[in-house]
Amino acid sequence: MEKVKLLIIGSGPAGYTAAIYGSRAALDPVLYEGPEQGGQLTTTTLVENYPGFANGVDANELMSAMRTQAANLGADIRRGIVSAVDLSHRPFKVMVDNGAEIEAESLIIATGATAKYLGLPSEQKFRGMGVSACATCDGFFYRKKVVAVVGGGDAACAEAIYLSGLCRKVYMIVRRDEFRASKATQKQVFDRDNIEVLWNCNTREVLGDESGVTGVRLYQNKEDREFDLPIDGFFLGIGHHPNSDLFKEWIDIDDNGYIKTQAPSSRTNVEGVFAAGDVQDPNYRQAINAAASGCRAALDAEKFLLAQ
Repeated sequence: MEKVKLLIIGSGPAGYTAAIYGSRAALDPVLYEGPEQGGQLTTTTLVENYPGFANGVDANELMSAMRTQAANLGADIRRGIVSAVDLSHRPFKVMVDNGAEIEAESLIIATGATAKYLGLPSEQKFRGMGVSACATCDGFFYRKKVVAVVGGGDAACAEAIYLSGLCRKVYMIVRRDEFRASKATQKQVFDRDNIEVLWNCNTREVLGDESGVTGVRLYQNKEDREFDLPIDGFFLGIGHHPNSDLFKEWIDIDDNGYIKTQAPSSRTNVEGVFAAGDVQDPNYRQAINAAASGCRAALDAEKFLLAQ
């Protein structure tokens, strides 16, 4: 069985940054990238809000550069999906889908969170071409345009409120006749003149062409009618699922599945296990925050190992 000082599970800004800092601290980190090399950020295109790039940067190029930087500093980056873990005692035991077994003196969980989608083929077809699950990431591209947000909870309302400051018109597609959001958040929605709520509506299909999204086909339950709504962008506001299921037998998680950390550190309830990125961040879910938390996790792991 292979023995390592620091094992990082997950790529993306958090995982790669942890690998960079872990390498510079001579921790000889091993990183398993998981099912999506580069993480959720690679599902978008141009990133304009990551510092240091005057004209923005292609998401895949950014993640590729982070990966290369970590590898150049000595990180052992491997393809593979961690399939099972035993965190009952140190060294932690980790099994990979290719049959590899690892014993790790410390562990950084950077498995991210997966945006929830409706499951429509057309939705996947136009993902990154007008379909987005992050208004903060992509709203800038729809300034003065018309967009729609799906969902009736706090997340959807927050997306719509943010977009209303950028877009000419924001439709909210709500499948019931009321919001699930808090009253205070609802009030903010109703106070925005350029937000229109479409009640009792379900999305049947995202419409578009080679240039991207052009509209959405909706079914209104109470009136039993189907109609097409012209839009330029289609935003999902139905939440995220943190990729924490593998660890919940040992790690404390909140009611929504996010790993609990002992702020301001990245420590979990298991000594020697740290969490970084979206898997422990229910609030911000931004690449720059994920990278910063990856830095913190590596520094915390270094301090932990030095004390052993």
